[in-house]
Amino acid sequence: MIRPESEADLAEAVRAATGALHLRGGGTRAAGPVAGEVLETTGLTGITLYEPGALTLVARAGTPLSEIEEALTAENQRLAFEPMDHRALLGTEGTPTIGGAVAVNASGPRRVVAGACRDSLIGVRFVDGSGTIIKNGGRVMKNVTGYDLVKLLAGSHGTLGVLSEVSFKVLPGVEATTTLTLEGLDVATATKAMAAAMGSPFEVSAAAHLPGDTPKTHLRVEGFAASVAYRAGRLRDLLTPYGDIVMDEGPGPWADIRDARALADAPGDVWRVSVKPSDGARVAAALPDARLVLDWAGGLVWAAVKPGTDLRAALEDIPGHATLLRAALETHARLGRFAPEPAPLAAIADGLRAKFDPRGILNPGLMTQSTS
Repeated sequence: MIRPESEADLAEAVRAATGALHLRGGGTRAAGPVAGEVLETTGLTGITLYEPGALTLVARAGTPLSEIEEALTAENQRLAFEPMDHRALLGTEGTPTIGGAVAVNASGPRRVVAGACRDSLIGVRFVDGSGTIIKNGGRVMKNVTGYDLVKLLAGSHGTLGVLSEVSFKVLPGVEATTTLTLEGLDVATATKAMAAAMGSPFEVSAAAHLPGDTPKTHLRVEGFAASVAYRAGRLRDLLTPYGDIVMDEGPGPWADIRDARALADAPGDVWRVSVKPSDGARVAAALPDARLVLDWAGGLVWAAVKPGTDLRAALEDIPGHATLLRAALETHARLGRFAPEPAPLAAIADGLRAKFDPRGILNPGLMTQSTS
């Protein structure tokens, strides 16, 4: 295993590589089978700049997320995108890192109002496949630098470069949080209730539905205490036609929803399905035997299905995309982690990878595996 301690060491390691490199941060967001020698970024740690007054934080890619969150909490600030912790769902160990969150564009329940990880990212430093150090973006929110490599690197799963440093805009913390819960709704009705809540003027920051023996639909309101009390009360009145509502103050179930913990002990494969929120009910109807968690008001569906199931075939009539997260190596090899891309998009993606990784050594095949 290669574990560089500085950006210069990282660049040298990539330049010296004679074969494929399997890139990873803390090893918690396990991918499908990736060939090559492991190159781990956990030696690149530390917050290099934090200006609470400017709502800006810069950290090396291997910095543990817990360290980032501790520093922000001390100043009553937070990451807007609530990065997921994959350990429970995937059965992995290790420590989640900020670079790993960027690499997979990890985005939690607040995605519906605050955007994804890439929307908070304002700067990156990375090493491309030839060992060249590249910087894009900066340390301020208003930044014009030509090509937006910042957004390109987020969610690229290490196939375009190895992140060494990331810069974020952050948000102020909240004074109060209230969760409103409806019980007993079927998925179609829950989707309508969530749509009504998200379309209201009461600034709902998260909406999720957990089917099961006792289905629960959760809605979150956060902000200043007086405002939260008013908005939660008005939202309760709005949703009265959907049934009785329980209101709870405090963090609520959102960390478990963010991490899809309801599926942590589910047997079989786990898929992540992204669709229009209004199509969440269609996904559920197409997967009657699956265990599900619906986040993003129905736009994100976590599905646990029988081992080896080709979920994409079951959902082929529903626009969106499905990513295979947890499965046997044989299933990963047969179905691929990511769905095959349309030819025009695949050509663009191949061109980008050829430009940034001309030797094809960075997580080769991870984003191009397809059904055999």
